[in-house]
Amino acid sequence: MSHSYDPRRTAVLLVDPYNDFLSEGGKIWPRLEQMAQEVGLLDHLHSVVTSAREAGVRVVFVPHRRWEPGDYETWNHPNPTQLSIMERHSFARGTWGGEFHPDFQPQPGDVVVREHWAQSGFANTDLDFQLKQHGITHVVAVGLLANTCIESTGRFAMELGYHVTLVRDATAAFLPEMMHAAHDLNGPTYAHAIITTDELTAAFKGERA
Repeated sequence: MSHSYDPRRTAVLLVDPYNDFLSEGGKIWPRLEQMAQEVGLLDHLHSVVTSAREAGVRVVFVPHRRWEPGDYETWNHPNPTQLSIMERHSFARGTWGGEFHPDFQPQPGDVVVREHWAQSGFANTDLDFQLKQHGITHVVAVGLLANTCIESTGRFAMELGYHVTLVRDATAAFLPEMMHAAHDLNGPTYAHAIITTDELTAAFKGERA
């Protein structure tokens, strides 16, 4: 099945490309490493971002809240992930782990939206506003994690009326079962396309031709 992505109407949502997730020595990397290596995560993320920029597709950074002292401590209903962040200080502001991976740094023309507190890149951020201001109708969600922030952001995008694409090998999760749930069970209930990096980059190149 072929897919069309008008670069004037398409954005790649690069979710949570932090050192703590993607780099050797990152706090969460050990839990992700096996699945990330199986799918070729770093190479595929690089291919998606590079091909998007070459095609004139906008890259939008969708970052998680960088932990700061006091975060979540007085909340009524912190979720399990937030409690874990509070304990291990994932993506701590002002630390190496809370910086974007060196391969994924914002470039001129990219958009960096406000940090999301939980799992959806849309909730309590300016993501929807930024996409609408740039005329975006199609979003491609890549990054981490497949079954949490990618799924929540993609599902929220569908609810807001965007065309949503998931990329099987440009994301990862802690377990194969989580990847299966993200792409084979839950993804088809909201995503308009679930494809591979090669299929996506071919589509981007086709738009350039």
